[in-house]
Amino acid sequence: MKQMISPSFSRRSFIKTSALAGGGILIGFNLFQACKPEAAPPVDITQLNFNDFNAFIKIADNGMVTIFSPNPEIGQGVKTSMPMLIAEELDVSWDNVHVVQGALDTKNFTRQVAGGSQSLRQGWEPLRQTGATARQMLINAAAAKWGVDPSTCKTENGVIINANGDKLGYGEVVKEAAALEVPENVALKEIKDFKIIGTDASNVDIDKIITGKPLYGLDYKEEGMLYAVVLRPPSFGKKLESFDATAAKSITGVQDAIRFGDKVAVLASNTWAAMKGKKALQATWISDSELESTEKHDKILTGLLDGKEFNTLRADGDVKKAFAEADQVIERTYESPFLPHNCMEPMNFFADVTADKVRLVGPIQTPAGTGRRVAELLERDPEQVTVDMTRMGGGFGRRLYGDFALEAAEISKLAQKPIKVVYSREDDMAAGIYRPSIKYRIKASVKDGNITGYHLKEASVNSNMYGLIPNFFPAGAIENYQVDVASYDSNITTGAWRAPYTNFLSFAEQSFFDEIAEILEVDRIKLRLDLLQKVKGTTDDRIQYSPERLENVIKVAVDKSGWGNAKEGVYQGFSAYYCHNTHVAEVADVVLENDIPVVKKVTCIVDCGIVVNPLGAKNQIEGGVIDGVGHAMYGDFAFKDGAPVDTNFNTYRLIRINETPVVETHFIENDIAPTGLGEPTLPPAGAAVANAIKAAKGIRLYKQPFIKHMKGNAPLG
Repeated sequence: MKQMISPSFSRRSFIKTSALAGGGILIGFNLFQACKPEAAPPVDITQLNFNDFNAFIKIADNGMVTIFSPNPEIGQGVKTSMPMLIAEELDVSWDNVHVVQGALDTKNFTRQVAGGSQSLRQGWEPLRQTGATARQMLINAAAAKWGVDPSTCKTENGVIINANGDKLGYGEVVKEAAALEVPENVALKEIKDFKIIGTDASNVDIDKIITGKPLYGLDYKEEGMLYAVVLRPPSFGKKLESFDATAAKSITGVQDAIRFGDKVAVLASNTWAAMKGKKALQATWISDSELESTEKHDKILTGLLDGKEFNTLRADGDVKKAFAEADQVIERTYESPFLPHNCMEPMNFFADVTADKVRLVGPIQTPAGTGRRVAELLERDPEQVTVDMTRMGGGFGRRLYGDFALEAAEISKLAQKPIKVVYSREDDMAAGIYRPSIKYRIKASVKDGNITGYHLKEASVNSNMYGLIPNFFPAGAIENYQVDVASYDSNITTGAWRAPYTNFLSFAEQSFFDEIAEILEVDRIKLRLDLLQKVKGTTDDRIQYSPERLENVIKVAVDKSGWGNAKEGVYQGFSAYYCHNTHVAEVADVVLENDIPVVKKVTCIVDCGIVVNPLGAKNQIEGGVIDGVGHAMYGDFAFKDGAPVDTNFNTYRLIRINETPVVETHFIENDIAPTGLGEPTLPPAGAAVANAIKAAKGIRLYKQPFIKHMKGNAPLG
């Protein structure tokens, strides 16, 4: 069985030390250099300054500790949780820690990314080792002062104590520690000795967030900067033929209008003037390809499912034989729409392109990749490009794509001025990178009351599921198992959307298993548990999930939710899923109000290994569940003549505050290294709600959003 846990790391591969000019010690660490099979020796930090690092520890003479957090912060909490790992092993009081966002460093970091729920999982071991190594260096320095063996000393909350009870604060020995050799094979704390890990820590930015202090990309500005609002093609499939900026330039504050490619940037001294200037532009557009519509996509995807052209991602046994010999064959089709990301903070980015350097500042999930793309666009040496990260008002995958940063860089180069590109909400929704529209057709064969075959077909706009996903449940549990994919190439841009592909696949598969249980007249929980029994002990190293851990969250969900013993008028739906290295089970409680299903509560059981910051973890879990419920119930996004039908929240439906269910969270306690939490609780939510609606109304849902497929008060299949 393949266990998804953090690998071991070489300590020398990421530790660097230097004396600070004003006194103190600086310990830098290469977070993910150690992930390489053969890590290169660390760079000499004495030749670098703070701006050259994206992750390090700084200890001042007064004992205060500054920890630079390397990964982008999109609301997933890593700016708090990752420094907690360092502080734990450094053995300092969390109250004496100051956290600062690090900058991009392509030389020393191999995964400075916010995506895939991987930040904490990848940083678990190297971050702790960094803190432990710093602590040992401080102990060694104090021991040398006292003339004692370092092994006779211990630390407590930033103080070194020897066997005689003598004490020295970290700040009293930082200069001496900076001159010492970096030790190897430093022991990490036992889990039972953790003081910070496993305790609630408030978001390190919470004071700035609630008081509105500058923190996000939209807050960033510089003297002499111009704002740019961009006119983009009104439809996917159209190009700019010509434009007239006479009226735009007459607006007070507007300074220029610049064409780049098929876009026009209006430059102004403020966003209001730039937005008014954009509206005043006169543009002529021509079509260079077909203007697509949702109606067309629907027919194309159905045609792909009906066709024979597929790419097989996994094939176990012989599904054709299983279906030929079956007593019964069950087949269902599930459908989902495109979805925009709709981050609370619209896309924006700052760029200052000069002859000798390119400075980029803003909210981005992929700073290194974006920096490389900008360098290629401008035909510059990547060394000339710097990227500073701001906090992001949401990402959900949209900020993986630095198209807005490239726009800022190109406009700045043309204008020869520092530029801040700002999207309006309409820009954000009309010029997005969307979750692709997808259809799944699932077919199961039944022989003697058992599932003997399982065939999943996916038809998607542009791209198909990752090759990893076919190794999730029920892979390994059904002897004859096949996953086939097909796609249609569209000119509508698509990409990752929170929990890519699993965000909808979980609904399809978990709804399908519930329906199989109904048809076979077997208990739906037992059906899942029986399938998991078949996976235990497998030698198939392709299997990504743990049947034991998935079984456990299922059993705990049954217990904690009161499954089967709900109050009169409460209808329950069950779902369990594994993705992003985390096992989750959810039970949705639905009631009927005026004969309309309303989601009142979701009980969520999570096995994510060791929980570093329970407060932050619960926030992620609850947010994921609510996001999953909301988009399954209401999320819809259609195209007509190549353009989105909805471009703002007056017509695009999101879940509302009064519609959010109570989320009751329970963690599975264990000593396994942490796994992801930003995405795993979203996918199971849709199926739990759909299965509960089936219990309440007696009719199954096969399409999202659910509200669109309600006739009167009754859901339509």
